[in-house]
This record gives sequence, structure tokens and C-alpha cells, in this order.
Amino acid sequence: MIRALLKTNTGSDARLHCIGEEIPAIIGAAGVRVHKQEGDHATPAGMLKLRRVLYRADRVAAPASHLPVEPLAPNDGWCDDPTHADYNRPVTLPHPSRHERMWRDDDVYNIVIVLGYNDSPPVPDRGSAIFLHLQSPDQRPTEGCIALRESDLRRLLAAGLSEIDVPPPG
Repeated sequence: MIRALLKTNTGSDARLHCIGEEIPAIIGAAGVRVHKQEGDHATPAGMLKLRRVLYRADRVAAPASHLPVEPLAPNDGWCDDPTHADYNRPVTLPHPSRHERMWRDDDVYNIVIVLGYNDSPPVPDRGSAIFLHLQSPDQRPTEGCIALRESDLRRLLAAGLSEIDVPPPG
């Protein structure tokens, strides 16, 4: 089991401390928050366990990982509607409520790791779709996820990364 520690103040200066390295990371534009709310653009504080890996088999090879690894499909989505029973859960598209498409046109979800946040059970409005995924080319902040370069993400998965400790700000 390998644990990483995230240190940050804003979405542009995050660092993931793991396996003796400091790895650049991008987080939510609103920084880290203890009391995460749906749509606040903050990365939640807490111990985030890595649940499973999803990837675009049409674009990248499956990453090596001790976690379950599954290919994404064009009809994969994630419910982010706090009023729906499927809130913060994977869904098949089309879906009747508000959702995020997992099969994206950009490359940030070419490899995406589902993080254990607000999932046991999901609490409405506490935040959904918190993932570890690839950085955008312009390195813009995420909507609350943690993003790494593909080479770093693959290396950490292969090494056995199992959880990320995101301490509260301050």
C-alpha cells in the first residue's frame, strides 16, 4: 500500500508527495475544502482511497495497477445531480438526470481513477465525480479532482498507489 500526501494552496501549485518524490499536481480552482459542496470547484480534504481505474482503450494502453482496470465505453456517465438516486454513481447514458460524460473529447479522462469520496453512501450536495485523472494541456485547475501528467499517473499506479491524503487547508 502506497499513500501520497497532497500539499497545496491553490490549483496551480499542488504537489503530490509520494515514493520519495514531489510530483506536480493540479487541483480544483477553489483549492482544498473540508466542507466540499457540489459545484464549488474545490478538492475535498480527507483520505481518498483509489477505488478503480477506467481508461479509453481506443486512445491509450491499459495502465498497470493493483486496482481493478476497466475500459470506458461511449455511453458511460457519472450522475452529478444531488436530487437523483444515482447521485455520485456511474450511470449509462442517456440518463434522465444531470450527469457528466466519461467519454470525453479532450484527453483528461483517457485514464481516470475513481476516488473514494462521498460514496459510502453518497450524501446529496457533498460533491460528486471526484477523480484522479490526467492534466489538461494548458494545466488549468480542475472542478475538484486531482490531475497528474500521464507519465506520473502511470508510474504511481504501477508502484501501487492506494490512497491520497488531502489535509485541510491551513
